[in-house]
Parts: sequence; C-alpha cells; structure tokens
Amino acid sequence: MLSAKSLFQEIIDNDESFALFCSIAAGGESQGGWENARIAALVPRSERHLAPKIARHGADEDKHGRIFNALMRKRGLAPVPVPRDTDYTMLLERAGIGLAHDRLRADHPLTAHDIVTYLAHSRVTEQRAAEQMELLRRHFADHPDLGRAVKMISNDEDNHLAYCHEELLRLARAGHGRAIQQTLRRCALAEIRIYRDVSLAVMAHMGDILGWPRVRSALLAAGIHAVYAWERFAGWRRMVSLEMPERRDALGGPAVPAPEYA
Repeated sequence: MLSAKSLFQEIIDNDESFALFCSIAAGGESQGGWENARIAALVPRSERHLAPKIARHGADEDKHGRIFNALMRKRGLAPVPVPRDTDYTMLLERAGIGLAHDRLRADHPLTAHDIVTYLAHSRVTEQRAAEQMELLRRHFADHPDLGRAVKMISNDEDNHLAYCHEELLRLARAGHGRAIQQTLRRCALAEIRIYRDVSLAVMAHMGDILGWPRVRSALLAAGIHAVYAWERFAGWRRMVSLEMPERRDALGGPAVPAPEYA
C-alpha cells in the first residue's frame, strides 16, 4: 500500500536515496543557518532585543544540517550534489520571498520592514517544516538511527514556529499589522507553488534512483498536485493566521546541543 510511512521507509532503506534525502535537507538547513546569522548581525537598533533569538534560530538550523550530515556518515555515506530543482531555499529566494541574499551580504543595517519580511517568511516556511517533521516523528520516533534526530528537529521547528507567531503579533500591535498580513499572504501563495514544484522534483529523482514504475510515479505526482490544489483553494490560510502560542519565549534560552553522533 502506498503510504507516507512506506514511501519514506523505502527512501531511508536505500543508501543512494537516503544520501540524496539527507543532502537536500542538510543544504536547506545550513542555508537557513547562514541567513539567520546574517540577519542577527544586521538587526536594526529598534529590534536589537531580537538578535539573540534570531541567532538561536540560526544555530538550530546549523545544528540540523550537522545532524543530517552525521546520519549519512553513520552509514558510511558522503553528501551528494543537490539538484537545482530540489533546492527549496534557493527557489524561494528567486521568487522574491524573504530577504535577498545580496541584501544580507551587505554590511548595512536592516529596517523594521525587513524584520517583518523575515518573520513573515519564517512563519510560512516554519509551518511547512513543523508539519513535515511532525509527520516523520509520528512514523519514525522509535527508529534506531533516525529517532533522536527526528524528535530533536521536530521540537526545534515547533519552537521556531511559536517564536514567529509571538514576534509577529508583537509587531502587529506596534502598527505593522497590514504589512504583516500582506507579506504573509504573498509568501504563502508563493511557498505552496514552490513546495509543489520541489516535491515533484524530489519524487522524480527518488523514482529514478529506486526504479519506480511509471504508474507509481504518476500516482505520487497526482497526489502532490492534489495537495497543491487544496492548499491553493484554502490550505494556505493556515500559514497566515496568527495566534499567541502555548510556548512563550520559545527561543529565549540557549540552543539545545545536537546528539553525540552529530
């Protein structure tokens, strides 16, 4: 039977597909670590209190990248090149979502509007990350190799999402509400399209590696398109709502270290 668990299990059980999966994940997390580190360094004076939280966010993302690389090393695997059509973070930047890398490379302080853009982008992408990791946690929390990693990363992503909600609500109260909602909507609609395209590309590459028959690949592609249709119709709204999280000040403390194998 074709299920999320059986699909991931097949990818995990094959060294080549597992290396590609981990390489894609590690690349995205490492990129997120760099972006957050640069944002923390460039935070405007009016938002300096956010710098430690943004830095913590970046440290978590770096840690996740190390964990995925460590999972490969544990199996005697090396990272593989990430196909361009699977590079989620690069495609988001090309679509104008979030802060441009050229802006982050320049040594000029960001503005309050830039912080709104960063947090709105993060609120949308962290929603996706939290959902994906919850799916993996549900199916692989007890896995002998993946379990600790999945639980740690899932908890971190929940923290990141809570932090975005809390800080965006604070900025909305400070008068940025309209800009926040406009930016969230634009980010969400772009993200669901890019997520669809990346999902199709990842499944195509996995299908080539694992020798999936055309019928199976077609069914998976149809499923991805169906998810996109639902997200385009109504699902995107879950990415733009804001509510005070149960986890308050989720990034207010020190980062939790990676498991020993990382």
